[in-house]
Amino acid sequence: MTKPEQLHSVAVLVPGHFNDHAVERIDRTFRRVKIERADPALVTDEMRRDVRAIASFAGISAAMMDALPNLELIASFGVGYDSVDAVHAAKKNIMVTNTPDVLTEEVADTTIGLLLNTVRELYTAEKWLRDGSWVKKGDYPLSRLTLRGRHVGIFGMGRIGLAIARRLEAFGLPVAYHNRRKVEGLAHQYHPTLKGLAEAVDTLISVVPGGASTEKAVNAEILTALGANGVFVNIGRGSTVDEPALAAALASGTIAAAGLDVFADEPNVPKALLEAPNTSLLPHVGSASHHTRRAMADLCVDNLVSWFSERRPLTPVPETVNVKAAG
Repeated sequence: MTKPEQLHSVAVLVPGHFNDHAVERIDRTFRRVKIERADPALVTDEMRRDVRAIASFAGISAAMMDALPNLELIASFGVGYDSVDAVHAAKKNIMVTNTPDVLTEEVADTTIGLLLNTVRELYTAEKWLRDGSWVKKGDYPLSRLTLRGRHVGIFGMGRIGLAIARRLEAFGLPVAYHNRRKVEGLAHQYHPTLKGLAEAVDTLISVVPGGASTEKAVNAEILTALGANGVFVNIGRGSTVDEPALAAALASGTIAAAGLDVFADEPNVPKALLEAPNTSLLPHVGSASHHTRRAMADLCVDNLVSWFSERRPLTPVPETVNVKAAG
């Protein structure tokens, strides 16, 4: 256990650009070590000797962990941590933390806004007003789609999925879901397969994290099952979607529309999705408010403080929940 006044000697590596509020707190509490990016080739002998923690947006590879023999903790900024090799971290007795809960409501709000925008074409309607078309051409055309009568399926009924479901209930929409396992005590209809869920609903919202188990889980088969009236919304990770298959489904009328906040190769968005008239696209802004990012920054740094002052994490990821601090 380290006394508060001794935390200033703890070296925390911060790769690349990081949240300003988190940086300010790290600078007040620890000894921040800067590095251009999380690349083991950039690790110096001094870093190898001194660094005990990493605070980062970016992915931390097994090689980066191996390059820092005294590394104890990776404080990942965000709820998703698929870019951190948490399995390797556990083998190396390195704790990994993330920032759940504090962004749940913000992301759920964004999801509902994206769904409404996709179905009711609100962004396009606003452009109609702003570019003078309302005066020159008259009323904006009636939206082809509506939320009325829709049945929504949530792929990933975790904290954010549950928050989305609560909002959808307020809209009077029935909700079903698919998870790896059924959520005990939840009244919403459970489907043991994603295809079964897609067949049962006409609106599919993906909230699952990235990783090998969800890679391109939403593919041509799932989109075909969703159907011609189908709307797909992704607020989770771009890697969970077969983007060429999605673009083809939108172009052919296999599904009606899609709303996307995340992409497989950000910030690069496939041209076919950019040009599709039946898409609503956002630049990964699910949790992007000053209020929520500050809360995420605080939790990220609070994990650092708790680990080095009390030798315990606040929000460990499941893979490293059994990692114990030495000493």
